[in-house]
Amino acid sequence: MPKRILIADDDSSVRHAVRTFIEHRSQFEVCEAANGNEALQQPGALHPDLIVLDLSMPTANGVEVAALLHSRMPRTPVVIYTMYGDLVRGSLAKILGAAALVSKSDGVAELLRRIKTLLEEEDALARQGD
Repeated sequence: MPKRILIADDDSSVRHAVRTFIEHRSQFEVCEAANGNEALQQPGALHPDLIVLDLSMPTANGVEVAALLHSRMPRTPVVIYTMYGDLVRGSLAKILGAAALVSKSDGVAELLRRIKTLLEEEDALARQGD
């Protein structure tokens, strides 16, 4: 069963570009959320293995969403993918419960690399627990 990734970004062109890149270069299944509220509602039904989250979204911003997702789904890695990567420090990402911070200026290839690394780490931890 392929790993499921939820991409939450209010910019449809960003969501589409990220989805297309990931789907063509991995076996991951990619789902989308167009705003903060969708990002909070969809994980309950979709059970994603990882969530990619923009910080600047309507209805509930990424800071709020990251913190709520971490409290609701502490074992699901959240990657903050934002154009504010230079302003947001890794320590803030950790406070929000995010597993990683990737600047949009680093590109989608770097995002996919981080996703793969995080999911491999999760798999290794799960095997240790068995």
